[in-house]
Amino acid sequence: MTPGARLQAAIEILEPILAGQAAERELTTWARGHRFAGSGDRAAIRDHVFDALRRLRSAAWAGGCGDVPLDRMEARRVIAGLIMQQGADVATLFNGQGYGPEPIDLADPGPVPAAVAADVPDWMQPLFRDSLDAEAETVMASLRDRAAVFLRVNLARTSRDSVLKELETLGHAADPSDVANTAIRLRGAPRGLTQTPLFADGLVELQDAGSQALVARLPCRAGARVLDLCAGGGGKALALADRGCVVSAHDIDADRMADLPVRAARAGQTIDCLTDPAASSPFDGVVADVPCSGSGSWRRAPEAKWRLTPARLAELHELQSTILARAERLTVPGGWIGYMTCSVFAAENAGVVDAMLACRPDLTLESRVDLRPGPDHDGFHLSVLRKNA
Repeated sequence: MTPGARLQAAIEILEPILAGQAAERELTTWARGHRFAGSGDRAAIRDHVFDALRRLRSAAWAGGCGDVPLDRMEARRVIAGLIMQQGADVATLFNGQGYGPEPIDLADPGPVPAAVAADVPDWMQPLFRDSLDAEAETVMASLRDRAAVFLRVNLARTSRDSVLKELETLGHAADPSDVANTAIRLRGAPRGLTQTPLFADGLVELQDAGSQALVARLPCRAGARVLDLCAGGGGKALALADRGCVVSAHDIDADRMADLPVRAARAGQTIDCLTDPAASSPFDGVVADVPCSGSGSWRRAPEAKWRLTPARLAELHELQSTILARAERLTVPGGWIGYMTCSVFAAENAGVVDAMLACRPDLTLESRVDLRPGPDHDGFHLSVLRKNA
């Protein structure tokens, strides 16, 4: 496909997304209907779509849409505005040739309002400022860019240096991360990497360096019984198992854990997936990586920042409090609870934990860390609580 044809495909995919459809579903639907598109084409188109979602308000402004709601934006103008921001020549790419977009007339939209340049909804900007103070503008700006890709090295089976050498042999440029001793940062996309022996033999997994760093901060010891209460795909459960813990995993949606036993076996670990963790309690430690806004990882799932509403955020806050209380009940006296989010909003982080501490004198805050999204990791929160014996 020509560069113009890839842009036209991105426009066609973005249109239903702006109307409320899910980005991943629209990308999959387009790919199924256009079998001629190669893997490189699909990757480039995906990058266009996700870049547009990361910078949606400012790209729409640059493309002449003005500052309007998503469902009133024109996908064609959003993509044109995006490539202008990226320094490309719109007239060269929007020329109607090679299945590319038809020519488009772009007038100078004038100075970008500060609210538009932030590329988050208006109602959300005070949340960033109240939570992050002087860091707010930097964090909002960071969410407009692509996130780096990281690997977690299974130190029970190999060393980071060995993996770095193998990556070099495979043609993947990479560097060790200073954030966690298990983390490797890829300089490019991991295309084809999951089909290599590094993955097949359980030597590495994809996991953000910040997530790895927080797991390393959990006070677990080898042989301790640990529950990953909101396990999802099981990345943290696998990392805990690599540390020698006896790990059980649970998720309200058991289908999300479907691949976990296979991934654990590949890594040389055994993880017990539980439908009723209370029946196996108490645990020495419970990790509660609760559902949240995901604001710290919106670079990876950029449409989420446009779908979030104040009502949904309030629902999440209530759910987070409920899950933290459940985690406490599943923990043995003297044990610990690791409350985690991938959010930068204080209400989802310290707000939830401090509210529980205020009414539970038998709980003690042992440590707390907040990571801001940036070049080295996504944004995360961890509070470690001790349940006094």
